[in-house]
Amino acid sequence: MTAPSLLEVRAAHAEAERELATLTHRGERLRFALSAAGEQAARAQDEAEAALAELHESDARLASVAERLGQLGAASRAAAAETERFATAIDEASLARDRDLQGLAALEARLAAAEAASDDDDEPDRGDRDRLDRLVADARAGEVEARLAVRTGEERAHALSARIEQIEQAEAAERAARERAAALVRRRERESAVAAAIGTVTAYALVAIERSLDAAAAERSATDQARTATEGDLLAVRGTARELAAELETLTGAVHRDEVARAEQRLRIETLEAKVAEDFAITPQTLLSEYGPEVLVPPAPDAPEGTEATAYDRAVQEKRWRSAERALTLLGKVNPLALEEFAALEERHKFLSEQLEDLKASRRDLLVVIKEVDDRVEQIFRSAYEDVAREFETVFGVLFPGGSGRLVLTDPDDWLTTGVDVEARPPGKKVKRLSLLSGGERSLTAIALLVAIFRARPSPFYVLDEVEAALDDRNLSRLVDLLAELQSTSQLIVITHQKRTMEVADTLYGVSMRGDGITEVISQRLREPEPEPV
Repeated sequence: MTAPSLLEVRAAHAEAERELATLTHRGERLRFALSAAGEQAARAQDEAEAALAELHESDARLASVAERLGQLGAASRAAAAETERFATAIDEASLARDRDLQGLAALEARLAAAEAASDDDDEPDRGDRDRLDRLVADARAGEVEARLAVRTGEERAHALSARIEQIEQAEAAERAARERAAALVRRRERESAVAAAIGTVTAYALVAIERSLDAAAAERSATDQARTATEGDLLAVRGTARELAAELETLTGAVHRDEVARAEQRLRIETLEAKVAEDFAITPQTLLSEYGPEVLVPPAPDAPEGTEATAYDRAVQEKRWRSAERALTLLGKVNPLALEEFAALEERHKFLSEQLEDLKASRRDLLVVIKEVDDRVEQIFRSAYEDVAREFETVFGVLFPGGSGRLVLTDPDDWLTTGVDVEARPPGKKVKRLSLLSGGERSLTAIALLVAIFRARPSPFYVLDEVEAALDDRNLSRLVDLLAELQSTSQLIVITHQKRTMEVADTLYGVSMRGDGITEVISQRLREPEPEPV
């Protein structure tokens, strides 16, 4: 089996890649579809769980909203009270700041006056100065505290305002939620009322349905009884109808058979009358008057003499009729062309006899020719066998130094039907059968037989296709020597991958594939051929 070419390998590789890409794409689509289905199922499950949780949490939210409304109301009232308290504190802080600012202005005026007075006095009183300094420090501390108190009050006022806004917004949201909850409660109340009404109506409907079912059951029971009685009557009527139909069919069949029998009898009588009139030219009236049942029947031709005529007996006459019919059948019809047919058959017999003699003569001549051909074939085969056997022993000894090989006839007494066995015994082995040899030994034995045939019956050229593929280096060297001997008398064309075989060649031809996938033949002459002797 030849190895696939590079184009086939590339095509197979590309086809495999396309199939892999197709299968990968299909797997991705299936995986995506499976993922989408799983996500859809998960979303549906989540939505169901969310709806169930929302349903369970609705009542809890209603309770929580009510509780939250109460808390926000209390917080709103507390925030309002705290807002009033902080507003009062802010007013008081503002008044204190105003007072402190007035006192600070008075102190600053006094300080300015003191400083002015200090400019007039060369030596101010130390105690007054310290007192004034303490007053200034106290005024400044009071101013800082007043400013801090005012700032703190403003910040707390802002915080309280923001808190009040948040509380108002929360109160509005809670009020809206309370309104929604109240609407939901009212809707549920309406639904409960509707459900109660539906339950009442359903109870009345169930009672009415039960009454209808009881009435229907009673009516069905009565109907079943009536149907049972009707079916019994119907079965009886059907049985009677079947019996009458069977009787009618029997009578109809009998009448039909009688009519068919009468028609057959009429047809048979008409046929017999037509046959008698056609064959014997006798009318039915004459036939009845001469051969009727009341006429005595003459004795048979083979009856003994003295036999008298007897009365008509149908069974006896039918027996005589069948016997006469068999005799007529055995006699057959008269053939007016019997003489012409006999002459034609006699002439054909004569012709076939002459042809038979010619065939016998041809057979004798053919047997002589076959004998001569067999003798010639036996002579040629004997000569060729002896030459090939002799050369095989020589070549086998060259390829297997120390070994022995020979050709053996399977039937030495019959050279025309005998076969040829090959016995090979490599050196160091006792086996002779080829099936017990290794692959290389069998290949070398086959090569020895081929070379023996070449040497026994030389040819102008030989073609060898990788005969040394299974040989090692030593056996390859021996084969190359044999090829060199054959090269002196014949031209060898060897297909090989062995470098040793290529080295002894005169010219090499190689087949290579270019990059575009087109094969190219390359030749190289290794040595010039020797000139033929004159």
